[in-house]
Amino acid sequence: MPSAAPGPLSRHTMAYILAGGRGSRLMELTDVRAKPAVYFGGNARIIDFALSNALNSGIRRIGVATQYKAHSLIRHLQRGWNFFRPERNESFDFLPASQRVSETMWYEGTADAVFQNIDIIASADPEYIIILAGDHVYKMDYEVMLRQHVDSGADVTVGCLEVPRMEAVGFGVMAVDETDRIVSFLEKPADPPGMPGNPDMALASMGIYVFNTRFLFDQLRRDAATPGSHRDFGKDIIPYLVEHGKAVAHRFTHSCVRSRTQTHSYWRDVGTVDAYWEANIDLTATVPELDLYDRDWPIWSFAEMVPPAKFVHNDDGRRGQAINSLVAGGSIVSGATLRRSLVFTGVHIHSYAEIDGAVILPYVDIGRSARLRNVVIDRGVRIPAGLVVGEDPERDAQRFRRTERGICLITQPMIDRLVG
Repeated sequence: MPSAAPGPLSRHTMAYILAGGRGSRLMELTDVRAKPAVYFGGNARIIDFALSNALNSGIRRIGVATQYKAHSLIRHLQRGWNFFRPERNESFDFLPASQRVSETMWYEGTADAVFQNIDIIASADPEYIIILAGDHVYKMDYEVMLRQHVDSGADVTVGCLEVPRMEAVGFGVMAVDETDRIVSFLEKPADPPGMPGNPDMALASMGIYVFNTRFLFDQLRRDAATPGSHRDFGKDIIPYLVEHGKAVAHRFTHSCVRSRTQTHSYWRDVGTVDAYWEANIDLTATVPELDLYDRDWPIWSFAEMVPPAKFVHNDDGRRGQAINSLVAGGSIVSGATLRRSLVFTGVHIHSYAEIDGAVILPYVDIGRSARLRNVVIDRGVRIPAGLVVGEDPERDAQRFRRTERGICLITQPMIDRLVG
């Protein structure tokens, strides 16, 4: 039945973020960090989007479940998200896989990552819980989804994207009736079902779920006692509720947050090197699809105390300049030219270097006369003087991680092999 609780539902909600994934398709970018901890947008991490959405939606109780190589992620959360105050009924909990149920069992699946922390969630006593993935880039008002959940009387509400039908083959896909009640859930179907009234489009799961908390606890306990379960929301919990309960789809278009410059709903899974490069480079457009300058829905993150970016030298052939680029604080562009590039904190680019289509993570040093095109450079890499990348595909593939689209991922061990 619809709740009669006054005020925003976010006051009675806990956001539980699943942030334990490795993100192996990002290759060496996740060798030392989990996917949610990967840098994005010049001064943020991927997980900051889910966290900022929760904060901006009014949610003040948050838990983050971590597992794979969590040190970088936990350090970022400690530095950037340590402002929650218990005396204001706020909480922010790190929930690493710590063998809480068994001395031999880590988190076995997404549902198990919640099940193992039921006691911690119960101590916060939220009426509702929203389960979020920590590795997607988007802006969304969760209050809208919470309100639909309550008003519809659903057992679970599933956040869904409207995507061209044959692009949904890599997602969990919802078949719904005219009221958006989910009638079947198919994991990565070869022939995805179309939407009612729009058969060329399909509803793909965003990995966002809303439950009444006590109901979720019951389902997690039932699932944990079920032999052969994968302990996973997408594989077990949601299909069971589609068959035995009431599962309702929530369309992202209803709760997507857009600034005045945005005309489309924006959601990205930056799970491959190509997708990661493209989403970052998209931010260099004159009017990007994702507006990071929107002060009404800011993306919160840890901000280092660094001086402003600096551009020096103004001679022909040696002019410090950046064209259609984003350059974070602490960076120095010394007589070099940047085009269509995104530069994170503390990068130093030396004279005569030419950079085009580059995503350069923090504290990279690029030597004189380097020419780099269509690259992602990992944190702290020292590019030797005169290095050329992006002009000889065969040679690039021998030295670096080169994708099918021609993007080269460069890490320090790759550079060390060149100069060793």
